Amino acid sequence: MEAKNLIESGKIALGIEFGSTRIKGVLIDFDGKVLASGSFEWENQLVDGVWTYALADAEKGLRECYASLRKDVEAKYGVTIRKLSAFGVSGMMHGYIALDANDKQLAKFQTWRNTNTTKAADKLTELFDFNIPLRWSVAHLYQRILDGESHVKNVASVFTLASYIHYRLTGKKVIGIGEASGMFPIDSDTHDYNQSMVEKFEKLLSESGYDLKLREIFPRVLVAGDDAGVLTPEGAKLLDESGNLEAGVPLCPPEGDAGTGMTATNSVAPRTGNLSAGTSTFAMVVLEKQLSKLYREIDMVTTPSGFPVAMSHANNGTTDLNAWIGIFREFCDLMGVKADTGELFNKLYTHSMTGDDDCGGLLAYGYYSGENITFINEGRPLFARMPGSKFNLANFMKVNLYTSLGAVKLGMDILLKNEGVKLDRIMGHGGLFKTPLVMQKVLAAAVNSPVTVMSTASEGGAWGIALLAAYMVDGKRDGKLEDYLDNRVFKGLTGDAVAPDESEVAGFEIFTKHYTAGLDIERAAIKAMDW
Repeated sequence: MEAKNLIESGKIALGIEFGSTRIKGVLIDFDGKVLASGSFEWENQLVDGVWTYALADAEKGLRECYASLRKDVEAKYGVTIRKLSAFGVSGMMHGYIALDANDKQLAKFQTWRNTNTTKAADKLTELFDFNIPLRWSVAHLYQRILDGESHVKNVASVFTLASYIHYRLTGKKVIGIGEASGMFPIDSDTHDYNQSMVEKFEKLLSESGYDLKLREIFPRVLVAGDDAGVLTPEGAKLLDESGNLEAGVPLCPPEGDAGTGMTATNSVAPRTGNLSAGTSTFAMVVLEKQLSKLYREIDMVTTPSGFPVAMSHANNGTTDLNAWIGIFREFCDLMGVKADTGELFNKLYTHSMTGDDDCGGLLAYGYYSGENITFINEGRPLFARMPGSKFNLANFMKVNLYTSLGAVKLGMDILLKNEGVKLDRIMGHGGLFKTPLVMQKVLAAAVNSPVTVMSTASEGGAWGIALLAAYMVDGKRDGKLEDYLDNRVFKGLTGDAVAPDESEVAGFEIFTKHYTAGLDIERAAIKAMDW
């Protein structure tokens, strides 16, 4: 009855996140309790060499996700959502959505997965003396200029997916600071795009014959708790095709999946960290001070409040692992064995724990696309072994779990070993952590640090952006974002910490040596497998 009353009175917050394979919506109360959820499955496409999604599919997915959530509410509580106190949109960070002055799309939406921006990223990194990853929006924009694409002269707006959907819902061209830090370098003191770098970039554009002003075409930067506009009547119609939802709902700044992951794991204060494991896999550590030097393997981004964050971001995560699970499911079907997909994941992941700590000498790369941490610009999924390797099912599953963290491990080694970054806690979340204990132990071995997974870990970024929405309208009375999370949302939540096992840490180090040495195999495959 309490939840029903909250929904009828509109004292609820909604978060919708556009993930790589699923658009998920979560409805919560102001203390973070999940009341209902909904989802819509979608998938990126490789079109003319570009990883992309159709924006029409994004809008369809938005409606379908909300419809799924609305039906969940009606089934559970017998009421219809008519009012919301707050709403937030999140999505895959980075990428490039370019519109003209009439909001017409000018080119394919280039997602974070594209690694066709090497020349631009290298040039901008040198210009700024600041690492510009291949997937950042500014690298995509400048690469379009280097490639002489005619549409650039008509660019009036550049968005990420989250800021684009927010724009469609509110008419406001704004962006959360964490998401903005995946577009262009941020000054954590001013909570805005770095002005000296803006000036250098605009001079570079002018020298290239373009009179583009970055602050005019990129969204305006906001921080957690800021007002980011309201749901317009047109936005309400786009979101809720039933027409029941009232317009005027306040929206929080749109954030990327990195910022929502930090929020969903209470990792927004210095010396905290989290790892999100999904289609892409990334680890983030909130810093006490800036790194000693530039590393091309490390992204410098921010929390939703503007604290500096070092990110080890791998483009490839679970895609190849999921494909292997699909093969095992086909085998079950062939043998006439009924196997639930969730049960397959659980049994195979759990069985991996019986494998050798070094995976028995097996080697795998789930490179469906290029990998920036290892400086490989295309992907070829691979599995390899020596004649004397211990080839069994447990080791096969373990090496595929290990390799989902392979590139991220290299970046984390830079932070923890080279830079001596301190971590009080690291939290795990995302689909890989659904099977109890397994991925916790793998991550603990990779970073040689205790790993905690909360009971809310599977809620993911949709829950994180819903929390940011709730913070905007009700949580600021608790103080800073970290105070709201500590004192209200996570106060009663518990999670089990798993300490690293010495033999497993040593085993992961052996695997890492094999992984690093075997990158030449991946490079050779790219040259040889060109059909």
